[in-house]
Amino acid sequence: MITVKEDTALIGIAELRTKAADVLKEIKKHRVILTKRNKPVGIIIDYDEYEKIEQVIEEAEDIVLGNIARERLERKDRKAITLEEAERRIGLR
Repeated sequence: MITVKEDTALIGIAELRTKAADVLKEIKKHRVILTKRNKPVGIIIDYDEYEKIEQVIEEAEDIVLGNIARERLERKDRKAITLEEAERRIGLR
């Protein structure tokens, strides 16, 4: 395993097979980039870090979708109906 940055290490897939226990210890301190023939093919990170990344992605998606919705509401030529009207039109109400 080679440390390439303060928080990132590289390991080949072949080496991973023999040093899996060491890698599991390492992910508490570093991100581990898996390589195959010296090309990155994946990354192993601590589960807590993964959850943080997922939370950031969800918040970013919420912001983007909120902005899209606001822009649609502010359009002068908007052709929108309420949820209640859509349900009535398809026979749910």
